[in-house]
Amino acid sequence: MSRYRSFALYWLLLILGSTPAMAADPFASAGNSSNLLQADQQFLPVEQAYQLSVRLDGGKALLEWNIAPGYYLYKDNFAVQARGMDGVVIPTRIHAGKGREIYDDYYGKNLEVFYDSTLVSVDFLQPPPPAITLSVTSQGCADAGLCYPPHTQYFTADLAAGAVAPTAAPSPAAGTASSVSAGSVTASAPGLLTLLGFAILGGLILNLMPCVFPVLSIKVMSLTTAHAHRHRVATHGLAYGAGVVLSFVAIAVLLLILRRAGEAVGWGFQLQSPGFVTALAYLFFLMALGFGGQLPLLINPGRLGGSAARGNGLGASFLTGVLATVVASPCSAPFMGTALGVALTLPPALTLVVFAALGFGMALPFLVLTALPGLLRRLPRPGPWMETFRQLLAFPLYATVLWLLWVLGRQTDIDRVLAAAFGLLLVALAAWLACRSRHAPGRVVAAALLVAGLGLPLAQPAGAPAERPWEPYSAARLEALRNAGAPVFVNLTADWCITCLANERMALSSELFRTTLKQRGIHYLKGDWTRYDPEITALLSAHGRSGVPLYLYFPPGEPARILPQLLTETIVLSALNAPPGVAPTTGGIR
Repeated sequence: MSRYRSFALYWLLLILGSTPAMAADPFASAGNSSNLLQADQQFLPVEQAYQLSVRLDGGKALLEWNIAPGYYLYKDNFAVQARGMDGVVIPTRIHAGKGREIYDDYYGKNLEVFYDSTLVSVDFLQPPPPAITLSVTSQGCADAGLCYPPHTQYFTADLAAGAVAPTAAPSPAAGTASSVSAGSVTASAPGLLTLLGFAILGGLILNLMPCVFPVLSIKVMSLTTAHAHRHRVATHGLAYGAGVVLSFVAIAVLLLILRRAGEAVGWGFQLQSPGFVTALAYLFFLMALGFGGQLPLLINPGRLGGSAARGNGLGASFLTGVLATVVASPCSAPFMGTALGVALTLPPALTLVVFAALGFGMALPFLVLTALPGLLRRLPRPGPWMETFRQLLAFPLYATVLWLLWVLGRQTDIDRVLAAAFGLLLVALAAWLACRSRHAPGRVVAAALLVAGLGLPLAQPAGAPAERPWEPYSAARLEALRNAGAPVFVNLTADWCITCLANERMALSSELFRTTLKQRGIHYLKGDWTRYDPEITALLSAHGRSGVPLYLYFPPGEPARILPQLLTETIVLSALNAPPGVAPTTGGIR
């Protein structure tokens, strides 16, 4: 019984790890301890980030958003619909002012956006009735990396009295095709069957994704050694299918609970958490090491299906189905998005049915193979090719790790990606050392490396980045500040310069350095020479340098003071606080 209890516990942990309940909540408020989800980076709820007020003025509706610092709204994503109380749509035209043009990573192009606040006017193209309902849709993002889905708010407007009040979203009209209630399931059965068909088809296609295909392949390969136990193979197929289907149902239950609590979650929503993305990258990396044979002690892919050949271990087959669901969490497939998008708007019972159909579609290939002995006979015979094929399957998993690190970089910054990559390197070194060590000291070192590798991403500071104290360097900006008599500190650096990065961490990132800049009114210009910049090259040459780092302090009305290449906080503060006309004693290598 203890073995089956451990199976159940392992299954529960994997399910929780694959769902948004274990992910950071992008919408958690820093002061809201009642939120079900906790985020690596605290983001505001959408209606708090974008506070909308509506008023009537001269036959128009005026929509005014107050936008929280660090958030913006897309100009082209506003939509307004006006309806009379009889449901008739009143045509409208909206007018938005001039926004700020930025390059938007989410859409991959330049777009106009609004920061701080914006006012949008709505014209009614035909005389509206005395009372109308307005639905107002907008979409925005946070500078820190989160993009909200389009958000719609509803208002009732009494044009005669000039009063506007928020209201709940209107329920679908009774008897329409869009209503799905307990009494209308029979009437909408064709639509439900289509939805279930999409879910099954999406689940089938999931098996071809690089994150799922290796796990399924190893499970299928195990059947080639199970010809003597075909009467038990079908049972293992059912256990695997149960693991997949129940995992999808468990995910659906948690999604419904979170949505009932007001969380805007859906399939793949957990990937908006940098912490979850990092954990998933580690899981895929460990699996890839196991498939490649570098981690046989901790992850042996052969065990994913080997129990079927021995005729026992139904729990292992069940856990393989759970694992397949976990590794499918970052993937989506054609037809799947449509099915799940509609499913989450249905009554809970139907939502569970659609998720179960998705799981059934994903388990279907293995169920068919285990149920039809004729297909099993067509599988290749066991041989050395299986080991080669198993190692080959590690490369799609490595590719998935690279993709997850790219996602992490888009969400955070290059420092978090570098920390995760170094952590994975330490894990690989720990695996190599563990395989070669026959004595306790070597294994202790391997365990320490493994702990360090797993903990390295946790050492990165969480939360939104502090406001940067510098502005980009340009010759024109430096000249303008000098002409205005302002003191200027110039830091010429590059991402590939290790000394530069060390100096920034040790001397130019402290609170005391920031405070000194503010108190003395010193402007901080930073020139990034990661890619060639002729203006930075010219400044380097003017001070006899051919490369970075170069640190310059320009007191008002005085020539530049060159600081050492190796900085400490004391050296920098001594230079910034030196009296006019007195060169500080900084020492060091210039």
